Order: sequence, then structure tokens, then C-alpha cells
Amino acid sequence: MIHEMKLSLLSILLGVGMGLPQIYGLANPQKFTASVRRFPRNFAAGVVLMLLGTAWFAWNVNVEPIADFSVFKPYMLAGFIAVGIASCIFIRDFLAVRGLAVVFLLLGKLMVDTGRPHLGESDFVLVIQAWAYVLIVAGIYFTVAPWRLRDFLNWATATNSRIKIGSAIRLAFALFIVVLGLTAFRAM
Repeated sequence: MIHEMKLSLLSILLGVGMGLPQIYGLANPQKFTASVRRFPRNFAAGVVLMLLGTAWFAWNVNVEPIADFSVFKPYMLAGFIAVGIASCIFIRDFLAVRGLAVVFLLLGKLMVDTGRPHLGESDFVLVIQAWAYVLIVAGIYFTVAPWRLRDFLNWATATNSRIKIGSAIRLAFALFIVVLGLTAFRAM
């Protein structure tokens, strides 16, 4: 169950998930640029991300013990699912960015919830917590202004040197997160 995920496993999964695209960016900057620039208006990716975010959010609401709203929980779930599906139909513009923003918010919640019990055990837990809050702020920002991600991606992929430097920095961070999962978070 995801609520019982170990911080070490989460750290390794986050690091690998972040690191793999960076290897592609370093190995093939031109194709990386093309795929990154297509992302904000990629409808298929948007549907997948929005439906993933909708299902994940509905699951979170379903397992949350909200006694005050337990009578309304089935209606709330139906409403949230309807909004997620309707977004795929009626909000096609920058759907991928909006879906990614929802996933960022949920991933941030998972990271904070997984790391919170271990805050006193290692100062490195703050790295995961800080990253989670960066994702949460990015999720809020890109929900409100999805075109900003397009603009940022265009800037970040404007030259091969930006692609390589950015990919190298993100890959180094991803490797650091994996190493934390294998060492400092091993027992967590």
C-alpha cells in the first residue's frame, strides 16, 4: 500500500524517474528538445496525466478518514472523478501541463507524508521535504499559468549547452536522491 511506502524506496524511485530523462537529454539533445517542446500541448500525455491525477486524488479521498463528510464521500468522489474526466474533454489547451501540475501536487503530498515520520532521524529528509514543497508550488503555479511551463521549456532548450548543463545538474541531483535512498534512508 502506498501509505506504507518506505522513504528509501520512494527516494530510489524518484531518483530513477528523474534521472532517466536526463540521460536521454545528455545523449540526444536534439530529440530531447523536440519531445520536451511538444509536451505542453501533447493531448495524449495530458489525458494520461489528468486521469492518473484524478484516480490518485480519488484514491486519496477514499482512504482519508473524514468522519464529518463520510455521508457525502461517494458524491464527492463522483464529483472529483467527473471533473477530472470533463477536464480531458473540455479543457484541451495545455492539458498536459495541467495534468502534470495535478501529479506534482499529489507527488508532493506523498513525499511530505512519507518523510514526515523520519524528520528527526536524518537531516537529509529535509531534502525530500524541500523538493516536495518545490513540486507543490510548481503545481499551483502551473495550474494557474500553464503557458509558463511552455515558456520555461522553450528557454531551457534554446541551446545545446543549456540542455546539457540542465540535464547534467538534474542527473546529479537524481543520483544524489538515489544514493540517499540506498544509504541514509536505507532503514527508513
